[in-house]
Amino acid sequence: MAERISHRETPMLNLAVFGSGSGSNLQSILDAIRAGRLDARLRCVISDVPDAYILERARSAGIPAVHLDCAPFKTKLDGEAQQRAIELLSEHGADTIALAGFMRIVKSGLLDAYPRRIVNIHPALLPAFPGLEAWKQALDYGAKVAGCTVHFVDAGMDTGPIILQRAVEVHDDDTPESLHARILEQEHAAYPEALQRLAENRLRMEGRRVVLSVNPE
Repeated sequence: MAERISHRETPMLNLAVFGSGSGSNLQSILDAIRAGRLDARLRCVISDVPDAYILERARSAGIPAVHLDCAPFKTKLDGEAQQRAIELLSEHGADTIALAGFMRIVKSGLLDAYPRRIVNIHPALLPAFPGLEAWKQALDYGAKVAGCTVHFVDAGMDTGPIILQRAVEVHDDDTPESLHARILEQEHAAYPEALQRLAENRLRMEGRRVVLSVNPE
């Protein structure tokens, strides 16, 4: 039995973006919305790093930008910070969460509050090379093809059902920096495309496979 992933009556995401760094994927989402390629409203941007440039990008675009103090935890969003995140999402009317370079593991409280509504982009062709600096992992391993993956978030690290992937050839003379730059180019195209599929209600689950429907329901 296929499970339709449906969250709204109208084809429009009310999107919150979580990030810890420069926010280049946030910028690609903003650009796609402005170009009419992504049916979404950006409701807020949340970062665990007070001076992360992703917050400046949000403020420059007139989007509420919030620093979320996640102490005492170093690598996860849990406890009081998790509850505060849920409150912020409710206050700003977000129904979907896009993790964009958010360097913390999302825990069950947020996953349960937003089932199948949290997505992430990872700079590798999962399930290969989960975790940090995946482009460097691929290069060190000798992979001939790298890429990026947009996936639903579950309780594991980069283990959720895959929505969309884009491949990037690894060149013999690649450095970690040159390979990462080409992967980022594909991320900036893939993330808005995957989010648009979600907005159009074209995704359904068959087991752990995410299947794209030709026509939305």
